[in-house]
Amino acid sequence: MDASKEPKSIVKPPMSFGKKKWTKIDKKVAFTFFFLHFLCIFAPFQINWSAISISFTLYIIIGLFGITISYHRNLSHKSFKIPKWLEYLFAYCGVHAFQGDPINWVSTHRYHHQFVDTEKDPHSPIKGFWSSHIIWLLYKGDGSLSEMLGRHRKWDNACDLENQTFYRFIHKTYFLHPIALALILYGIGGFPYFIWGMCVRSVIFLHGTFMVNSVCHIWGKQQWKTNDLSRNNWWISLLVFGEGWHNNHHAFEYSARLGIEWWQYDPGWYVIRFLEAIGVATHVKLPSQRHMQKLAED
Repeated sequence: MDASKEPKSIVKPPMSFGKKKWTKIDKKVAFTFFFLHFLCIFAPFQINWSAISISFTLYIIIGLFGITISYHRNLSHKSFKIPKWLEYLFAYCGVHAFQGDPINWVSTHRYHHQFVDTEKDPHSPIKGFWSSHIIWLLYKGDGSLSEMLGRHRKWDNACDLENQTFYRFIHKTYFLHPIALALILYGIGGFPYFIWGMCVRSVIFLHGTFMVNSVCHIWGKQQWKTNDLSRNNWWISLLVFGEGWHNNHHAFEYSARLGIEWWQYDPGWYVIRFLEAIGVATHVKLPSQRHMQKLAED
């Protein structure tokens, strides 16, 4: 194999947190994450099967339809098209995942693919596991691309979303929507619904998503020669609806189907395929045999 196509290796430069300056955005994000994790301590004392059912239901609605299908495959990569009303509905589900508004999320993810596993990658593992897992999100003050995104609040690679009134509105009012959901859950089922429906559900899915950034760029199998650190992890796909087939995704980032093989569990694809079958989803993109053969032999 050509030396220029050798997989990248992980480099862990020393971390110097003492010299870092936390911005207001960093502090807000850190507080929100700490608060969500802290409240999960009360979950064992608030065991309520109704609340757990609500948590599980929201996990699917927000994680599968909001993040996997909408934020990732539809908005970030335009892997398929759906009517605007349904696009906005799915995107609104993703707003409640505590992963940012659509403009922010899509821009960061597109930069990840553009600069994958380099210094400019917003969450590259070259600075270590925890940096790619969560530190990149809590701290944006290291002179990296993440700092630029946090300081200027401008996403030049997501103009397709910025030009739409709906996404600009969600961007400006982002935190109001999860707060409204939290109040609704508390009003319906009290503290157990709030703890399980908001905190436990959010924390589990957050770390599931973070593991795609960290674990799936360090451990697992590389089926395709992508010249990056992306790996396939079946067990992460169980947590995040097929997103664990990450080497597949980096090989064919335009594809609506991440589980390329028939046995690769991919609920996101199953939903998209259903929507296509009933005529709702169109222009569904899949990798060609020629492209797969090229990356398998490259």
